[in-house]
Amino acid sequence: MLVRYFGAAQAAAGVAEERLDLGSAPLETVLGQITARYPVAVNPGAPSMTQVIARSSFLLNEVSARDRHRVLGPDDVLDILPPFAGG
Repeated sequence: MLVRYFGAAQAAAGVAEERLDLGSAPLETVLGQITARYPVAVNPGAPSMTQVIARSSFLLNEVSARDRHRVLGPDDVLDILPPFAGG
C-alpha cells in the first residue's frame, strides 16, 4: 500500500510517501507498523510518529477513514493528515 505523509507526519518520517508491503491488514495494524517504523522523529524537533498519529485524521483512497478495524489492501492509498494551522 502507498502511505502518504503530510505536515508533521512527513517531518516525523522524513519522507513524503512510501510503499509498505503489509498485505491486507486493519488500519490499526498499519498505524502500529508505522509508529514502530518511526519510534523517534527523523527530523530534530519534530513530534514522534506516535504523537502525530494520535492527533491525525486519515484518508483511505481519498475518503475519510475513521474505522480503525477496516482492512486495507495492497493497492490502497493511506493519507496521514495531522491538524493543520494557518490560512
